Amino acid sequence: MLKKYFSIILFSLIFTGFAKSENPIMQSHFGPDPAPMVYKGTVYAYVGDDIPGTDFYYMTKWRILSTTDMVNWTDHGSPISLESFSWARDRAWAAQCIERNGKFYWYICAQSTKNDMSIGVAVSDSPTGPFKDAIGKPLIANGSWSNIDPTVAIDDDGQAYLYWGNGSLFYVKLNKDMISYSGDIVTVPQSVESFGGVRGNKSTDNPNKDSYVEGPWFYKRNDIYYLMYAGMGKGGECLSYSTSKSPIGPWKYQGKIMEDQKLNSFTNHGGIIDYKGNSYLFYHSGLLPNGGSYGRAACVEQFTYNPDGTIPSVKATKEGPAPVGTVNPYNRVEAETMAWSEKCTISQNKNNGIYVSGTRQKGYIKVREVDFGTQSPASFTASLAAGVDGGILEVRLDSVKGKVLSSISVPRTGGWDKFKTFTSEIKEKVTGKHDLYLYFNGQNITAGRELFNFDWWSFK
Repeated sequence: MLKKYFSIILFSLIFTGFAKSENPIMQSHFGPDPAPMVYKGTVYAYVGDDIPGTDFYYMTKWRILSTTDMVNWTDHGSPISLESFSWARDRAWAAQCIERNGKFYWYICAQSTKNDMSIGVAVSDSPTGPFKDAIGKPLIANGSWSNIDPTVAIDDDGQAYLYWGNGSLFYVKLNKDMISYSGDIVTVPQSVESFGGVRGNKSTDNPNKDSYVEGPWFYKRNDIYYLMYAGMGKGGECLSYSTSKSPIGPWKYQGKIMEDQKLNSFTNHGGIIDYKGNSYLFYHSGLLPNGGSYGRAACVEQFTYNPDGTIPSVKATKEGPAPVGTVNPYNRVEAETMAWSEKCTISQNKNNGIYVSGTRQKGYIKVREVDFGTQSPASFTASLAAGVDGGILEVRLDSVKGKVLSSISVPRTGGWDKFKTFTSEIKEKVTGKHDLYLYFNGQNITAGRELFNFDWWSFK
């Protein structure tokens, strides 16, 4: 009984600590295997979608997040799924998207109808879709179960390379159309010198027992080619990396970037970008409530390269990176833009697009770095829908228990997808930068009942 009591206290302390943190960057869904891409001043993160309560990696779709400040992330929903590919039947695993000549190519892997793992590619005119299968068949399909975790980069001379592999590492040279390749599939030699060891070969393992496992991330920075990957570390996979002077090697093992960080996940899968003068490492953890190795979510940390271009050891934090931008509250802000959330989820349909759903009493959406400027706003407007009496949306300042700036009593609107616009006056003066808490409240509400759906908000 005493052990159970302390377990409850420990979970409560951990969960309370999450309320102040920003990692993982998405809390309404599990989203593993983050693949970041910078395009026209915005960071897009292409992630998977772990299914809660399963005992294996049974994902069926992929999701997209975006940010311009590295603390508030907008959920763009799921623009592709296994159903998008006529040849795919299971296991929507890690993927990466890249832009070329105004089109966006999203390389995915999935179990095919032939029961092997294959790599396909979807294409779109927008980084958030809609995407469609570019060729109607796998790009890489040779009967191997190692065809997972594609990563893609375009060199300075215009040549694009696609790397992938579990256990073994492969690459091809993509043609300019990005949906076909020339030449043979090349198997990358593995050794202690190149990747710290050879998986399963104890005689060649180095003292750190590292080796290439899966999840490659290939990119170039300042004339150095980097290949980050999931290697073997303490308690599960770590993030390790090698470098080269050529996009096709030979590779030189450099060491581990992230190891033994108590991430509650056996796997790890990373991505690295530069954005607004900073460098960021993306990875995933199983630290959300009900998470674990089959319930993982994307995280991000800021780091600084060493002067010689090597990558330092990076620690996982609850806080995540510092903000590099602000939110303008006088523009329309999508409700699915958030730094943290509790007791809500994300839904989408053809008529309404993406919106916040499943709101419950005492839940909230936290938005950081909201800049009101020098003049206090007069009113707050929100687009809301409720199939029954909806409860109250409160706008609180700087904390869950902060001053209530404004509140809207949400009546029935004619259905959960019948959004109406509501406006209320501002009760307290507010200027400058603040955190906003869009708090879900109500009176005489049955415990656990859904309150309302939430599309967007703005101040005037």
